[in-house]
Amino acid sequence: MDKSLKKTFAAAVLCGLFLVLILLLKTVDVKAIGPNGSYIGLAALNGAFFKLTGQINVLYKLSEIIGYIALLSAVFFAFLGLLQLIKGKKLSAVDKDIYLLGAYYVVVLAFYLLFEKFVINYRPILEDGQLAASFPSSHTMLGITFLGAAALEFRSRLNDAKLRRIVVLACQGLVLLIVLLRLFCGWHWFTDVIGGILIGTALLLAFSALQDHALGKV
Repeated sequence: MDKSLKKTFAAAVLCGLFLVLILLLKTVDVKAIGPNGSYIGLAALNGAFFKLTGQINVLYKLSEIIGYIALLSAVFFAFLGLLQLIKGKKLSAVDKDIYLLGAYYVVVLAFYLLFEKFVINYRPILEDGQLAASFPSSHTMLGITFLGAAALEFRSRLNDAKLRRIVVLACQGLVLLIVLLRLFCGWHWFTDVIGGILIGTALLLAFSALQDHALGKV
């Protein structure tokens, strides 16, 4: 099995685990432990973890900053594609993986909007006095998908080995940091962050597999 197929298989497995997690959250140990009596699945696990961490707003603010960096990475590659289009004066002048990246962003944002509409869990705290969708952790998902894709793009585009290593490690470090910040800031249940990791990594692996084809690595 080549690398592309392995990535596709791994993405499918993670999607399956994500769906299993949703099923568990809707059927197992569902109790009214959330704000305003909102029902939360896997209540014992989620409740215990929330009691352990509490709410730490400074960690939340830091995760917000990294979230903006993740979005800026998407703006950077959109600008790169625009420059290629202006310079080449035709659609074919834009690299195939840039088009793929654009489609990938659309899919990621579609997942985000889907779970804003179809709520699995509400946050463990009120947001501006209101219940707010919490599953999966959108910052976790966006951090993994956007910064993870940025790392893949920089790895294939930067010729200087030292600079490439620094930039890729920076992207990967920010992914890890945003996951940890969302896990411990108290604005999500434990399973919200796990869900974000599962679906975010699944989408990133799927993108990586398609990127291999776009770059002729298979």
